[in-house]
Amino acid sequence: MNNELANEIRSKVDIVDIVGERIPLVARGKNFFGVCPFHDDSNPSLCVSREKQIYTCFSCHATGNVYTFLMNYEHIDFKEALRYLGEKVGVDVSSVKISNKNTKFTPFYEAYLFSLKYFQNNLQAKVGADARSYLMSRKIDDEVIKEFEIGLSLDKRDDLTKLLVSKKYDLSTLNKIGLSSDDHDVYNDRIMFPLYDLSGKVVGFSGRIYRDKGQNKYVNTKESPIFKKGQLLYHYHIAREECRKNKAVIVMEGFMDVIRASTIGVRNTVALMGTALTHEQLQLIKRLSTNVIMCLDGDDPGVHATLSIGDMFLEEGLEVKVLVLPNPDDPDSYILREGKDKFLNLLDSAVNFNDFKLRKLKEKVDFRSEEETALYINQVLKETAKVNDPIRVELALKKLAKEFDLSYNTLEMRFRELDKPKTREKKEMIVPKKNKKKTKYEKAMEQILYFMLNHDWVISQFEKENIIYPNEESRLLASEVVYYYTKYGNINIPDFYTYVQDKEEVVNFLNEILASNYQEDTTMDELLEYFGVIREYSRTQEIKRLTKNLSLEVDPVEQAKIAEKIRKLRIGDNKNGWRN
Repeated sequence: MNNELANEIRSKVDIVDIVGERIPLVARGKNFFGVCPFHDDSNPSLCVSREKQIYTCFSCHATGNVYTFLMNYEHIDFKEALRYLGEKVGVDVSSVKISNKNTKFTPFYEAYLFSLKYFQNNLQAKVGADARSYLMSRKIDDEVIKEFEIGLSLDKRDDLTKLLVSKKYDLSTLNKIGLSSDDHDVYNDRIMFPLYDLSGKVVGFSGRIYRDKGQNKYVNTKESPIFKKGQLLYHYHIAREECRKNKAVIVMEGFMDVIRASTIGVRNTVALMGTALTHEQLQLIKRLSTNVIMCLDGDDPGVHATLSIGDMFLEEGLEVKVLVLPNPDDPDSYILREGKDKFLNLLDSAVNFNDFKLRKLKEKVDFRSEEETALYINQVLKETAKVNDPIRVELALKKLAKEFDLSYNTLEMRFRELDKPKTREKKEMIVPKKNKKKTKYEKAMEQILYFMLNHDWVISQFEKENIIYPNEESRLLASEVVYYYTKYGNINIPDFYTYVQDKEEVVNFLNEILASNYQEDTTMDELLEYFGVIREYSRTQEIKRLTKNLSLEVDPVEQAKIAEKIRKLRIGDNKNGWRN
């Protein structure tokens, strides 16, 4: 590995930009914070330092430089991260050779890529004239067809299957991944919309009828080893950058809604491909933005899904709004009928999710009934208890008091009763996780290592000491730090990460050290005290070793020599390199 090339590229990259392209970051002081993508994070616990060019999660302790972030986030190796960043900043990386990584799934992706090209060719050929006319009538022009790689399956029972078999794909594989069924084509005479995984590879299709043949409107790829609908979001690979620019993600139901929105320039969109939200999809949406705008269908099932999914978003601490469509519209039909401007107006006037929920709740209440009215008021108070903004809470209580001619104090007292469980729950959530108890020697060594990584003089002091390490991890990391300093003349943490990136044990302990909350303004006297603690440990360990040797020695002369060494160690004889 060429460390000089890696360091040159890293020096031209700002880690804040790279991380910020993938997860939303908010500036706090000189650092930036976001929801950590490496664990199930509800509160932003990932800190990205522009000054140090590293990231650290204070919850899961994920730590590293720009390379390690890309490797862990994108699931790529070091060379791939190096190539990506080099090309991004205009550094020649042609010398970095990346071998193709074939897995057991490679044939599946290749079969889908071949099928995609086949369907695209069909649509552009003479046989695709009717399908193209249909798409044009639906205001899907050539530009959209190209952008979303739309194609056409032919009205032949096994045309694609035969082609794939001729390309050496076996029928059992084609049946397994959903391109064939009972050894025949799954899709016949349908407009084909490719479905993508998170990286943009085609892993499925949705085939739509365009002639009225009394068939199901859509035929979708079955779940397969590479297509797990509940673990994907349609348009995710495109929306990631668009959400960063717009500081919000718009969640829709189907891929046609996303495609239609893109025709009017709204591209920070993802689709669930249904009305259910899985835990995996929820985590993916959190990666895109902490500001969510829900734009599901306006009919009763769509409203029900909006209420259910919106609660899930709120529980994750996201800011949620709702773009309200008239019943029975979906985004696709509304934009087609009403046009761009009206949809953008609805987007600009998206309502807070709690307000939307209360509005829907109010529609079903018979206010002539005192019982239903009381139930409604209590429900409003329960929903208000979920709001974290005290100003909004007070405004809601005042509005409720005025609307129903109630005492504000009565409502506030009831609200506080409902708010208590939430307060208790929050306290339970922040109970610190018990860590393995460390000895004072291990703590001292870790503090020394932390400052060796941040201050060159500490390395020089370390080299002067005659130290026995409290554990193997300390020895390995300290050795690497000293060697790196000797070779390069200084310690640069992000470049040091690059230097040790292929030594997993060292990287893991380095992460632990850098994620520790040590005070940057520790004085030299305090650091020398840490060295004193380690010297005490070293002296104790040496005394134990010599005492053991003494018990095994039979020669009186040697016994006397060992005993004298033990005596000097106990009194701290400087001639032996030990100091009190």
